[in-house]
Amino acid sequence: MTFSGFPPSAPRLYEALAADNSKESWRARHRAVYERDVRAPMEELAGELSAHFAEYAGGVRLLGPVRDTRMSHDKSPYKTYQGGYLDVLPALGFWLHLDREGLYASGRWYPYGGAEVARYRTAVGEEADGAELAAITARLTGLGFTIGGDRLATRPRGVPADHPRLELLRHRKIDAGRRLGPGPALGSAAAGAFVRETWELVRPLLDWAAVRGLTPRPRRDRGADTPS
Repeated sequence: MTFSGFPPSAPRLYEALAADNSKESWRARHRAVYERDVRAPMEELAGELSAHFAEYAGGVRLLGPVRDTRMSHDKSPYKTYQGGYLDVLPALGFWLHLDREGLYASGRWYPYGGAEVARYRTAVGEEADGAELAAITARLTGLGFTIGGDRLATRPRGVPADHPRLELLRHRKIDAGRRLGPGPALGSAAAGAFVRETWELVRPLLDWAAVRGLTPRPRRDRGADTPS
């Protein structure tokens, strides 16, 4: 079927889960709404995105609704969002999720360890490479994107406080995205167009990381894993 948007009950489901995340409530009230109003349209959207970005193998994959609580202090059983992703390379790709605040779409670089972060900081420190990334992120910011992701509160060791790209050097992960809030657009095919456009706009950022080898290498090629 063709994706035609998410009904108002979809973001409301996650408001309800924030208030009552019990297994009993899920079985009695939430599961049917999830399957009909969240999962089904998300699968339709994932199919359309997979066809549009067919050059990336594997297609868009959707996450399940159950949280993995084994390593978490929060033992609430269900996720308060529906996520999906399309990887370009290991630890590099596109992301989207639906939650109580609407639809979020982004491109992200999420390295597994310090070796990739060290290579990233070397690239950002180079004048040409760093200036190119700064221009990409400035353009995205001007288009309404937020440049987020895990980053240091201060600065990496050895980086001067007046470095022109200090904010970029602080990053240990990058997520560049924007949000479509609840409203008529979310309930129409425009929501799919929003994700496609967002992913197209963020491609230069992913290409920048891919060309510079900032994704995990085979284990035998990995270097030190301890940047800070």
